[in-house]
Amino acid sequence: MHKIAKGAALVLLSLALTACSSSPEDDDVANKASPEVLYSQARTSMELGNYSKAVRSLEALDSRFPFGPHKTQVQLDLIYAYYKMDDAASGLANIDRFIRLNPTHPNIDYVYYMRGLTNMQADNYLFHDLMNIDRTDRDPKNAQDAFKDFDRLIKSYPNSKYSADAQQRMQFLKNRLAKYSIKVAEYYIKMNAWSAAAVRAQTVMEKFPGTPSTERALEIMAEAYGELGQEKLQQHVKTVMKANFPNNEILTN
Repeated sequence: MHKIAKGAALVLLSLALTACSSSPEDDDVANKASPEVLYSQARTSMELGNYSKAVRSLEALDSRFPFGPHKTQVQLDLIYAYYKMDDAASGLANIDRFIRLNPTHPNIDYVYYMRGLTNMQADNYLFHDLMNIDRTDRDPKNAQDAFKDFDRLIKSYPNSKYSADAQQRMQFLKNRLAKYSIKVAEYYIKMNAWSAAAVRAQTVMEKFPGTPSTERALEIMAEAYGELGQEKLQQHVKTVMKANFPNNEILTN
């Protein structure tokens, strides 16, 4: 509990410092500074880890000098700064704008990579992690979008330096999405919706093969087919289980 309380306190302190880091004087300076000064301020702030201050300078640049010499780099820096601030909504909005306006940019692979990271970030619930609460039953839309982002990066830019990391993250996302499908299938079991439970478990086998949820998916399918009187299908599932999970207790019943 001490570690949890300490972690929560650090998060709250960080939020408080971020909220207090802006002032009317800072905003006034940002509104009057030249593009060179603004960009220099933004880079210095980012190097110091003060991303909220960096964002103010970058946003001032973006709004006041949309066609300035740093326009593209400003947008890339904003994407990264929003990510570091855990502002997924602003990050995704800027990413989509960048892709729309710069579809052939040399760093477009980085932008798709950041889109995946930002969607993964949006799927996380910090306080659930701090409290060690399993919430794999939450809406998986951001996780699904992140998976698509990384998949597009790997397929479109296989030689990108971000592809290897994206591949590892896709495996994590596969596990997360498979767990979600298992939660849904288990809910159907509670509702005695055996056909729906079997179908949902089957999606784990088809879309997320090789994940830790595979064994549980087979268990659900075997139980569901038994309840539905589908003996041939149940026997087929048990054959697959015997080949892959020979010690599963269902096989001894």
